[in-house]
Amino acid sequence: MSASAAAGGTVGHIRHVLSENPVTGLSFGLFGLLVLTAILGPSLVPYDPLASSDAALAAPSAKHWFGTDNLGRDVFARVVVATRLDLGMAFAAVALVFVTGTLAGVAAGFLGGWTDRIVGRVTDTIMAFPLFVLAMGLVAALGNTIANVIYATAIINFPIYARVARTEANIRREAGYIEAARLAGASTLAVMLFEVLPNVLPIMMVQVSLTMGYAILNTAGLSFIGLGIRPPTAEWGIMVAEGAGYIVSGEWWIALFPGLALMLAVFTFNLMGDGLRDIVDPRRRT
Repeated sequence: MSASAAAGGTVGHIRHVLSENPVTGLSFGLFGLLVLTAILGPSLVPYDPLASSDAALAAPSAKHWFGTDNLGRDVFARVVVATRLDLGMAFAAVALVFVTGTLAGVAAGFLGGWTDRIVGRVTDTIMAFPLFVLAMGLVAALGNTIANVIYATAIINFPIYARVARTEANIRREAGYIEAARLAGASTLAVMLFEVLPNVLPIMMVQVSLTMGYAILNTAGLSFIGLGIRPPTAEWGIMVAEGAGYIVSGEWWIALFPGLALMLAVFTFNLMGDGLRDIVDPRRRT
């Protein structure tokens, strides 16, 4: 099969999956909107998200769509600009744990022995702590920088990826196609990478979408309690924390709109799970 035919088949398969389930299509549409907002949003917002003004605590209006905060900063501009930071940190953390956790889990499940014991001890050690508390401790010890928040988010999600990948690899280690690859002379590494890993990816892609939502919540949660990104950076968790104290006095918009953006992002990634599984699952291709 030529490369162009294979690419056309892949595009057709993706189109079929998206059209078959309207909810999946909606989730990918919302995902595209979030990505465009993250890429183009900071250059399109009408106000500087860090610039204060005299219009402090102004209610939503035609001039300030989401109102202003206690320093007169435009809430709409800050919500839009924060999308790039929150999504970027979540993507980085999930990409890191996806690669390390999946490879470690596949190696543990397929090879067994000391590899399985080492990976098992690492995952057990991490899961011995409440995960958010562990993330708090790591960021507090290492410093609340963007890189450390990413590392902490990846570490607390490592056991999920490693255990799921280990289970899937362990199930498939004695499958017929694995034995056929061995008889054909493939090395152990080649069997793991080209036979086991592609068949583990569908379930891991579902986990990716779920972990994205959790990674966003984890980042926002750390910022909310003061251990994440530092003010005055525009970040959803910081904005919710800053606006929480003004809800009682009636300035509800300061916390509401970043909270809605956070909810929309988590909702989108949770819905994407089934669609991602169908797209990457080799058994779904016809």
